[in-house]
Amino acid sequence: MENIDLIDSFSEFKDNKSIDRVTLMSILEEVFRAALKRKFGSDDNFDIIINPDKGDLEIWRNRVVVADGMSEDDNEEIELSEARKIEPDFEIGEDVSEEVKLIDLGRRAILALRQNLISKIQEHDSTNIFKQFKDLEGELYSAEVHHIRHNAVILLDDEGNELVLPKSEQIRSDFFRKGDSVRAVVKTVELRGTKPAIILSRTSPEFLVKLFEQEIPEVFDGLITIEGVARIPGEKAKVAVDSYDDRIDPVGACVGMKGSRIHGIVRELGNENIDVINYTKNEQLYIARALSPAKIVSMVIHPSEDPKEGKKGRVDVFLKPEEVSKAIGKGGVNIRLASQLTGYEIDVQREGIEDEDVELTEFGDEIENWVIDELKKIGLDTARSVLEKDVSELLKRTDLEEETILEVQKILREEFED
Repeated sequence: MENIDLIDSFSEFKDNKSIDRVTLMSILEEVFRAALKRKFGSDDNFDIIINPDKGDLEIWRNRVVVADGMSEDDNEEIELSEARKIEPDFEIGEDVSEEVKLIDLGRRAILALRQNLISKIQEHDSTNIFKQFKDLEGELYSAEVHHIRHNAVILLDDEGNELVLPKSEQIRSDFFRKGDSVRAVVKTVELRGTKPAIILSRTSPEFLVKLFEQEIPEVFDGLITIEGVARIPGEKAKVAVDSYDDRIDPVGACVGMKGSRIHGIVRELGNENIDVINYTKNEQLYIARALSPAKIVSMVIHPSEDPKEGKKGRVDVFLKPEEVSKAIGKGGVNIRLASQLTGYEIDVQREGIEDEDVELTEFGDEIENWVIDELKKIGLDTARSVLEKDVSELLKRTDLEEETILEVQKILREEFED
């Protein structure tokens, strides 16, 4: 293999990977010096001249002329008789520069050199990709579905970079086909060996924030700030917004006329229901807004003694009986999101429970706990609150069977008759 053939093959690789000329020269010299060191024991006395644009490569070995029989290091010294074969007028003590052809390294060494060079260029490329995407962590990114696995979707971007969208980072209703364009945020980027692993997410709160920035100009421009996000991906989200400009209604600007602005975001998230509320530093008001659409009668905040635990504290929220189910939400979703958004553990209390009323938990020995939990999910946590509901309504709002509901009401009714 001639020098020019080897360089030509490297130039093709350079074009594919878009490696700049200076970097390629540096990598080439590093690899060739390693090969020379393996062959001759040292590369200190070699000059490597590379012009990758033309495919030129020259390697020169520099040695000092010594008297015949006096050479102690064949790599750095050359005997007079050998030197005069190169130039007949060489004298002892002079420097001799002799070109080394790649073919002199041996075919096996050349193949190893080529493999080493390709490995170095791939490593350089992987490092660049890692740095590029590390800077994009938390940013919105689009790529095309390339391959679908049972536990992840593999995507390729316009540059041919591979990205992974794990099943755990997909919205429950997500359904992709090969060739689909997918938007997500770059969640994490890490090197696994020499290859960068780029993980995307559509379930993180950051994805919702970035969609707001993309779809709502005032958020993108910084006129409206997003102060908090809580999500149950694909189901419901709460977003707290604020504006430093009193002339701007942040909620109205985000939602748009008849929901026109937020509609695209909702569609992207698989019809995820999004509540947008006004942020405030008044914690009582903030908690009340977070629990909307329920209307709060009063509340008592118990600050945490150790904020490091992750919660600011606990709050007892008092509501009228008919508002309890709204505060809790279907399956407890509303209260869970309000807790995430505000940082408080929220306990809902019914305002004005009559003295003769009894908490459902008091019937634990007669009614199974899972049945009590099912009723509490829809805000019914006392005996009278269950008795006030029609059987048909309870059938619609819970997963209980009619026979179970009738038996529960019978037990509760007997309590008051006694």
